[in-house]
Amino acid sequence: MAGFTIIEMMVTVVIISILATVALPMAEVAVRRNKEQELRQALRQIREALDDYREAVDEGRIEKVAGASGYPPHLQTLVSGVADASSPERARLFFLRRVPRDPFADQSGTPESTWGLRSYESTAENPKPGRDVYDVYSLSDQIGLNGIPYREW
Repeated sequence: MAGFTIIEMMVTVVIISILATVALPMAEVAVRRNKEQELRQALRQIREALDDYREAVDEGRIEKVAGASGYPPHLQTLVSGVADASSPERARLFFLRRVPRDPFADQSGTPESTWGLRSYESTAENPKPGRDVYDVYSLSDQIGLNGIPYREW
């Protein structure tokens, strides 16, 4: 006899179905874990650039306006650069090559628009944009695999 019986084929289909139902949630978790890693890296890049900008202001390499916090007015300032006050040629200081996009945000619009902005004058519990960019946060309402909402990362 050359061929399979209907029972053998049904058993094979059931086994493949069971394997698929186990593999699908694992694949979804892997995709989400990768997005979370991208979010961590993006937040780290932007926050380090904000801290470097503030450090350059404190060192006198960027002119500080009276009454200003010393943080950049926009995220794009980190990419477009600012004049180095300590350089005779007024070379530009750059802090980011590009603003990373929030991986959990809608993919339309500019990368800057995917982030929530917190000014120096607002609190961490109630972040609001203002005259400067002190911190960024995800605008996503989703909760991470660790149980913490992405907005609070």
